[in-house]
Amino acid sequence: MSSASVPSVLLVGGSGLVGSLTASTLRRLHPDLRLTIAGRNLDRAQAVAAQVGNADAVAIDLDRRDLGLDGADYSVVVPLLKDDTLHTLDFAQDRGIAYLSTSSASFEMAPEVARYAQRPDRSPVLFASHWLAGVATLPTMVFARDYAQIDSIRLGAVLDEQDMGGAAAATDWERITTATTSTQVLQDGAWRWIRDDDAKRRFLRTAGVEVEGMAYSPLDVVGLSQVTGARSIRLDLHYGLSSHRARGEHFSTELVVEIAGRDASGALRQSRHEIVHPDGQAPVTALGLALSVERLLGLDGLPAPAPGLHLMSTLLDPDRYLERLQASGARVVER
Repeated sequence: MSSASVPSVLLVGGSGLVGSLTASTLRRLHPDLRLTIAGRNLDRAQAVAAQVGNADAVAIDLDRRDLGLDGADYSVVVPLLKDDTLHTLDFAQDRGIAYLSTSSASFEMAPEVARYAQRPDRSPVLFASHWLAGVATLPTMVFARDYAQIDSIRLGAVLDEQDMGGAAAATDWERITTATTSTQVLQDGAWRWIRDDDAKRRFLRTAGVEVEGMAYSPLDVVGLSQVTGARSIRLDLHYGLSSHRARGEHFSTELVVEIAGRDASGALRQSRHEIVHPDGQAPVTALGLALSVERLLGLDGLPAPAPGLHLMSTLLDPDRYLERLQASGARVVER
């Protein structure tokens, strides 16, 4: 296969923690895939490209619609940071190539949606701003198959305070958690904005320890509402001590999925699943982003998607994701 026929991925901000892990994950899954590490600091980008192999590095200018890459040929654009100019999306649409949105909270998607609506036939656009790029949505879709009717889905996420990641992740966290004073949840079939005490919920993290979480609303809540039909969905985030670090080990990232409803016979059913990755959030996020790129390019054996607007719940295979997640070292247990 000639190099021109091999898909090429532009990783904007690819020299950061999650970006470099995403590049490494893509390289492991697809050894021949062409990767370009793009960033403002060319030296850092070149170092990551050399480490990943079969990759090059470029300096990027987000203030320019062509990103300073006029004439460059890519198959998908992946901004691993919040692009306030949205020139990365302009770049993709101008060239008719795929685009992966990674940093937009559900309440700030409007500028990207408007750009898509203006030129809906240009690019497949996948929103991947789910909790850790899919770990709350895709496994829950698998667990939900045991139910004929779902009354509630309660997601409890644990992010260790030592596991924020790089500067881009910290910036996203600050913006998303301070931009609004309320959080949107699905409650008894209606969309509600909650705040203060209503936004707090105590739940048991792994190892049976009770923690307090605050309602958080990434795209998992809206996506799961459509694919499961649940009447109530909320995700609560505890930012503090993870179970592994509490034992004196490396920090972990954890997710508890609690579902209540009825099975095919009409009997009441409840389930609890725990997902724990002993290496923290970065490898989980990188895996979700890498599998999203794989799907956008049709590298998973299925045709690449046509231009359209997608969520992870509408485009990715949840079984494939769960299998890859466990292969990466995550432990999935039903209690």
